[in-house]
Amino acid sequence: MRAPIGTFDDARPAPECLEQLTAPVADAVRNWRGGVPAEDLIFVDSDPAIADTAAFVEHFGPELLDMSANCVVVAGKRGGEVSLAACVVLSRHRLDVNGAVRRQLGSRKASFAPMETAVGETGMEYGGITPIGLPRDWPLFVDSAVVDLEWVLVGSGSRRGKLIVPGKTFASLPGAVVVEGLGG
Repeated sequence: MRAPIGTFDDARPAPECLEQLTAPVADAVRNWRGGVPAEDLIFVDSDPAIADTAAFVEHFGPELLDMSANCVVVAGKRGGEVSLAACVVLSRHRLDVNGAVRRQLGSRKASFAPMETAVGETGMEYGGITPIGLPRDWPLFVDSAVVDLEWVLVGSGSRRGKLIVPGKTFASLPGAVVVEGLGG
């Protein structure tokens, strides 16, 4: 099939690629209850060596930078308690951790979660974390600019491959809160 964005050699509906997805992402796709059919989640295979955004868009085309988003795990601290959340922002934007994220978490301090925590708690690979398949009890803060895009390229749970997802889908994921100005 032809991917809705980009020029990928191998694009298939994610339900046909469960064996290439990490366990939490495969489970989320298998049990999909989102606002679009699961077949609208497209898996594109790619070399793990070019998983980082800059290398990926250099290889597959600079136009993808305007259609790519990153999923970042953050930790909020308040009164000795640590809470985790995920944030989805366009790749060309910086996540406002100390402003918008901290306020959304209601914490005194917010920071990027340590890599070991992000990987251990999500069951996904660092550099490939995706909002699809995150722990269901986590808040998921999604920048409104992501939801406004027709299609969004995001991690697939591993460094190999990406998912292409309708932007509106992010608003219907478990725990999702759309936030204006989350990234900038």
